[in-house]
Amino acid sequence: MSVRTPDPDWHPDEPSQTPPANPGWLSDLELAQVRGRLPLLYVEAVPVRVDGLGQVTEVGLLLRANSVGEMTRTLVSGRVMYGETLRDALFRHLEKDLGPMAFPLLPASPVPATVAEYFPLPGISPFSDERQHAVSLVYVVPVTGTCEPRQDALEVTWMPPAEAASDGVVAELEGGRGVLVRRALASVGALG
Repeated sequence: MSVRTPDPDWHPDEPSQTPPANPGWLSDLELAQVRGRLPLLYVEAVPVRVDGLGQVTEVGLLLRANSVGEMTRTLVSGRVMYGETLRDALFRHLEKDLGPMAFPLLPASPVPATVAEYFPLPGISPFSDERQHAVSLVYVVPVTGTCEPRQDALEVTWMPPAEAASDGVVAELEGGRGVLVRRALASVGALG
């Protein structure tokens, strides 16, 4: 399971490179040190399509290959950088994972649909991430545009809420994210 935000390749000991313009980025070494000492804050989004009444009609799940080459499903996710608002982080990760033409409708309030706490050891909570202890704020975000996955996602699969919450699809979601999908959809009355 991986909750990732790729950092730009920058190494302070290489004189030919300049430091990143955004001091919120960490080098791989700095990130590994921080992950070993502190829980990190993430945002995750369950992209949805809604009808004219605001009822969820479809749920978008990302398909990707994990580090061992297995095909898995996941959500839009990534770290919140130092000095970045939750709204800005959510928008950045939606654009990163779904493309610039997805046109997400960010929630008016920064209150998440649910919260997940990932631990490096399975069994402490339904959520696990072998690299770190992380806290994730999870949002249900309507998307109105065309989604063209970027980064490491291969496609966005749109399905009815009942199918997205089914045992078969939940089993394809890594790190306990199936529980998140069910909780998020229940929070907006989509599993009634």
